[in-house]
Amino acid sequence: MDIGLVLQADPPARLLIDRMKRAEAAGFSHGWTFDSVVLWQEPFVLYSRILAETTRLTVGPMVTNPATRTWEVTASLFATLNDMYGNRTVCGIGRGDSAQRVAGRKPASLDRLSQAMHAVKALAEGRSVEIDGTELHIPWVQPGAELPIWMGAYGPKALALCGREADGFILQLADPYLTEWMVKAVRAAAVEAGRDPASVTVCVAAPAYVTADDSPEAMAHAREQCRWFGGMVGNHVADLVARYGEHSGLVPDALTAYIKDRQGYDYSHHGRVDNPDTAFVPDEIVDRFCLIGPVETHLERLNELRALGVDQFAVYAMHDAVESTIDAYGTSVVPAFR
Repeated sequence: MDIGLVLQADPPARLLIDRMKRAEAAGFSHGWTFDSVVLWQEPFVLYSRILAETTRLTVGPMVTNPATRTWEVTASLFATLNDMYGNRTVCGIGRGDSAQRVAGRKPASLDRLSQAMHAVKALAEGRSVEIDGTELHIPWVQPGAELPIWMGAYGPKALALCGREADGFILQLADPYLTEWMVKAVRAAAVEAGRDPASVTVCVAAPAYVTADDSPEAMAHAREQCRWFGGMVGNHVADLVARYGEHSGLVPDALTAYIKDRQGYDYSHHGRVDNPDTAFVPDEIVDRFCLIGPVETHLERLNELRALGVDQFAVYAMHDAVESTIDAYGTSVVPAFR
């Protein structure tokens, strides 16, 4: 199992770049950032610096969307980075939650997302594709260029699209029960589409907070540092409940039950420890969705996830222990899964 690092593109950029270098030195395979350019700095500028100052780290957004940039721009950004540094990028993509809603727009439809995934991959790999009635081709892309497309998904239609068309599946929570349910859905869709289900890379992404022990004080502090994640996931769950109903059978009750007391969400606090819109998130959800506790607790959960077919665990490091978590994973987790 690979280990990745996910950071928000907050200034100063130098701090993010240094943390990505620290992660590579610790054995991490991937460096990811959020991609909501109103809330954070432009990630593709940062990727160029990260790639220039590392030697093997693969970088990409977790996740971009079909609307912030035109598809040929997104493809050209990835293709340029790959031309400069080798095939060291991956396109994580979804419908667009924070990036769209903070600008007062709705996330893209799944049909639009499907079209975008096809177009971005084709252009970045040097093939021609029709976009909005015009045939496009990037002539300078060299033979051998590769851009994996990993799609973020929760709901049944999105999971099915991911299994049919994406190179990878990004699941933003680390609950083994839900991971098993969703990985099975993706793989079933891949089989139905005539694909090898094992060809779809599975990446689970969630906060990880390594504590010195499992004392009540240490665990309580770690939970408060990671509670924001339940609020973030709650946005997607609220969409699913609105679309399918609370007990539709199409979405596990284990995913939808906890948002009953959700009142709303202010994207200016998106993904941050001080998010005031997370009071509805109980400790149980924090413990299930995140990895919290001593290293041994992390290893136990990661072994469960690996047994379910997870190929990468990406550490969301939006808390007060970024460097120590990177170091703890480098010392005890990466060697265990190398």
